[in-house]
Amino acid sequence: MTTEQGLSPTSYINHHLTQLTHSVGDSPFWTLHVDTVVVSLLLGVVGFGFLRWVVSGATSGVPGKRQAFVELAFEFVDREARGIFHGDRHRFLAPTALTVFVWVLLMNAMDFLPVDIMAWFFTDVLHLRAFRAVPTADINTTFALSLVVWLLMIYFSVVVKGWGGWVHELIGTPFGSHPLLWPVNFLFNLVELVSKPLSHSLRLYGNMYAGEIVFLLLGMWAATGLSGAFFGVLLGAGWAVFHILIVVLQAFIFMMLTIVYIAMAHESH
Repeated sequence: MTTEQGLSPTSYINHHLTQLTHSVGDSPFWTLHVDTVVVSLLLGVVGFGFLRWVVSGATSGVPGKRQAFVELAFEFVDREARGIFHGDRHRFLAPTALTVFVWVLLMNAMDFLPVDIMAWFFTDVLHLRAFRAVPTADINTTFALSLVVWLLMIYFSVVVKGWGGWVHELIGTPFGSHPLLWPVNFLFNLVELVSKPLSHSLRLYGNMYAGEIVFLLLGMWAATGLSGAFFGVLLGAGWAVFHILIVVLQAFIFMMLTIVYIAMAHESH
């Protein structure tokens, strides 16, 4: 679908950025993004089904290419987790970080699919009114992931320090445990608590959403004529190569922040 088919640039972009939604109840708040849920679940099944298939066929001898790839990925994540977290719950943290990295990487990689071909397939072939194939370009996905990490951080804080120790940390640090300072300490720590899931989610969402917009702008340029097609394809290929770095880097950063936040939950002030 291009601007040559009667769509203005604004309509063209809005068409590609429209979610396939399903309202639950009368309130607009309870709106399910069907495309985000379906693609996320499918990528989860594909990604971890592949890892399970490799692990089930692993041998102690010379590993094959698939096994070597998975072992390298796991050792990389395990090394990063050990470098930040030294507690006895490392066996939980490393698999969690690997899960986050693989899943986010697969969801980010959906941005490499040609936007016009995907729009044609979902709207003209499957007759859907809209469909977005990049789950991490949806703020609901990134915020849900960061919220789970945030809840894990609070859970481990309570497990390690106890309810009393956790509450004391909220109201007794960093300015001292005098009762007059409790409100100031709590507000200070509340800002830190709220900012973690927001920054964690918005960083990934912003980068993937911006990448999607750039691909759409290049697609519109390619539809303006012969010269536009030449430069659109040329710059699109260059941006795709650069976007590979962004896709991997954002998955890595999201994983590292997951490790850091959970590791911070085990620290005492």
